[in-house]
Amino acid sequence: MQKRRLGSSGLEVSALGFGCMGLDFSYGHRLTKDEGITLIRKAVDLGVTFFDTAEVYGPFTNEEMVGEALRPVRDQVVIATKFGFNIVDGKMAGTNSRPEHIKEVADASLKRLGVEQIDLFYQHRVDPNVPIEDVAGAVKELIAAGKVKHFGMSEPGAATARRAHAVQPITALQNEYSLWTRGVETNGILDLCEELGIGLVPYSPLGKGFLTGAINKDTRLGEGDFRSILPRFTPEAMEKNQALVDMLKQIAWEKSATLAQIALAWLLAQKPWIVPIPGTTKLHRLEENLGAVNVALTATDLAEIQKATASIRIEGDRYPAQLQAMVGL
Repeated sequence: MQKRRLGSSGLEVSALGFGCMGLDFSYGHRLTKDEGITLIRKAVDLGVTFFDTAEVYGPFTNEEMVGEALRPVRDQVVIATKFGFNIVDGKMAGTNSRPEHIKEVADASLKRLGVEQIDLFYQHRVDPNVPIEDVAGAVKELIAAGKVKHFGMSEPGAATARRAHAVQPITALQNEYSLWTRGVETNGILDLCEELGIGLVPYSPLGKGFLTGAINKDTRLGEGDFRSILPRFTPEAMEKNQALVDMLKQIAWEKSATLAQIALAWLLAQKPWIVPIPGTTKLHRLEENLGAVNVALTATDLAEIQKATASIRIEGDRYPAQLQAMVGL
């Protein structure tokens, strides 16, 4: 597996990470703890060294699964987790990035993961009620105490990230980025990462499964699948967005690759400090995704993709209004 460094931080990880959220949270098909541990350990065998979780996934169960799976290889892997939500009766109940809460979450995550130090600690969403300088300051104290190695943020606005970085350097930003979600190219995030030496960790790099070609307008999402509330996953939106999948099919055929591999290879080709974190519950999909590192897209290929996508309008917002309001702050 190829390695990459997240910006100028020196944190080296596999070129593709593993997004663990979907193992037991948010999607209709959930693995048992033993099944999840088996798949995570298989990812390690295949060269993955970067694993992403969060306290809110489950909540709590995902961290426990990841921690147990990686305990035998702790010194070989990088574990990222997140703070930033209130969790009440097992559900998210608004944001909470008060410094005292951040420190409580860090201690709890350390215990669930079974580690002495969190490699990368992200603010999951910006809390509009807490100055970002206070948030960064709290993480800086955790780093000084040896409980955290690196600071990250997920879905901040560029100006907010810049203010946080001035207090405690940010190692990575985790924002949604894929061929159908390209806001980081125009909202200042990519430019900020380039300027300040920050890595970018795209989540949902396969468009929450849509870019794999495995779902379409006739797909009926299972009970508990959070995509059922997303505007892009209505049958009408998926029918219109099929044009993007059809474009990828042609390129995949030319490259003897799969749609997922083309989508991931495209992301890897954008910047050397970009590390996507696709997730899956299936071993064959894991193996397929990791094969993307061997798909070489030429400058001509990338230009053709750019030209083709420029004429395709993506139908539907990323999130319903209440969730969309939490990004870019």
